[in-house]
Amino acid sequence: METALSIAIAYLLGSVDAGVIVPRLMGVDIYEHGSGNPGASNVMRTLGKKAGAAVMLVDALKGFLAALIGAALVSDVVGFWCALAAVVGHVFPVWHRFRGGRGVATAIGAVLFLEPWFGLILAVGWGGIVALTKTASIASLGAMAVYVPGYALFGWRGWALLAAALTAALVVVRHAANIRRLLGGSEQTVEAQ
Repeated sequence: METALSIAIAYLLGSVDAGVIVPRLMGVDIYEHGSGNPGASNVMRTLGKKAGAAVMLVDALKGFLAALIGAALVSDVVGFWCALAAVVGHVFPVWHRFRGGRGVATAIGAVLFLEPWFGLILAVGWGGIVALTKTASIASLGAMAVYVPGYALFGWRGWALLAAALTAALVVVRHAANIRRLLGGSEQTVEAQ
């Protein structure tokens, strides 16, 4: 019962989409601007660095809190499944007609709770790649490429790694359009307008 409740709470928490809420507070429907994606990168391009940073922070906090809830109520392994549920909520938010972002910040936020050193490495690596390439999708796909191996290096096995693998797979699938644009040389940068 506690496991199901934790996962449900994590999904609902993940469904609170700052990428929709922050722009609305600024009088903007993010679905009608830039890529139309309610993620931090599109918010940054459309409304500037402060708005993008606010969205990224809230999105990461959702993953952190979801993992914390699962770990506190049941176990660390359930924390991994709650992290997945939060990413599913972010990608398919019940509060926003199931039109969400790609889940990168939420996934990284969960790592910051579940395996803090790995989370710090992942967050700094993501930021470094964005700084070098100006392309969030490259950094995001790189982060997901090391998501499961990183956890494994820190000793996680079994059900925890399965949840991490499903999380990374969902984030990569959500980047399908970005991958096509990267291959075609037309991917957008994260630079604010």
